Amino acid sequence: MACFLVPGSEGVVVTLLTKVVGKERAERLKLRWLSAMLWGGTILLAIEHIWHGEVVPWPPFLTAMANPSDTAAMLHEMATHGTLMASLITLVWSVMLWMHNSTAKSDARAVRG
Repeated sequence: MACFLVPGSEGVVVTLLTKVVGKERAERLKLRWLSAMLWGGTILLAIEHIWHGEVVPWPPFLTAMANPSDTAAMLHEMATHGTLMASLITLVWSVMLWMHNSTAKSDARAVRG
């Protein structure tokens, strides 16, 4: 229903963080990778929800917000599915960052050795 809002919110935070920490540190942390993964997932999920009629172009935009009993289900979905998706994206990014840094260190050792 609205699970895409959680990774989208994290995407906003990461995008702002990228601007705040500076270009060099953001590049070292590969924050653009994380931002691209979060925004890509958010856009794909939003399209899927539009396709299924759960997001509409008129207020309240999320069909689950029209009925109070659906709102509770929507919030539960955001808390469970949305949080899980955002966490998994962040976990995959952290593994990618670790692999990138490990490869860079081994390449540096090979050049010196």
